[in-house]
Amino acid sequence: MSKIQLPAIKPKRRPWNRGRLVGQKRPLLPKQVWAIRARLELAGNLCDLALFKLAIDGKLRGCDLVGPRVAELVVGDRVRERVSVIQSKTRRPVQFEVTENTRALISAWVNRPATTGCAFLFPSRFHARPHISTRQYARLVREWVTAIGLEPSGYGTHSLRRTKAAQIYRKTGNLRAVQLLLGHTKVDSTVRYLGVELEDALSIAESVDI
Repeated sequence: MSKIQLPAIKPKRRPWNRGRLVGQKRPLLPKQVWAIRARLELAGNLCDLALFKLAIDGKLRGCDLVGPRVAELVVGDRVRERVSVIQSKTRRPVQFEVTENTRALISAWVNRPATTGCAFLFPSRFHARPHISTRQYARLVREWVTAIGLEPSGYGTHSLRRTKAAQIYRKTGNLRAVQLLLGHTKVDSTVRYLGVELEDALSIAESVDI
């Protein structure tokens, strides 16, 4: 008598994203940027404040933000107004501006006795790592947004990357400029990244009269 072959039953695996909010993370609003900055200033946390402000100005991915060397931003006793980095993901250069307030914070941070002589702008506390990790940066972002009452699942490191870019787009409608600032190779990537909808595109088109 032949045996009936029953289909193998595989144990169900818990979906990796169960209970998590996935998709693009929201950019911070200007009032939220101000709230985080104010909290860090009150706490006297110069390192986090410099990292936060550079994240907003730089519009960089986390992997590119955590690893800059001091020499890339500081020349002598002056912090550069514009900085160029090679993106880890694309291996292409991208430039960003460093605003006056951010320059003052970075200058104060690198001139502290504890950081004098460090090769990296944000050195790690662990000897095995030369600078803070992307995981540590993500944890800091989570702490920052939670501290001002935001739901941390809706925000992440890309929120800081998108914050200034989103404001530039809202004020100018110039996708090409935002594309260059984000280091995207295609404008389509910028459209998806900013979540530009048809209504936005039509509003831009209506403002142009040929």
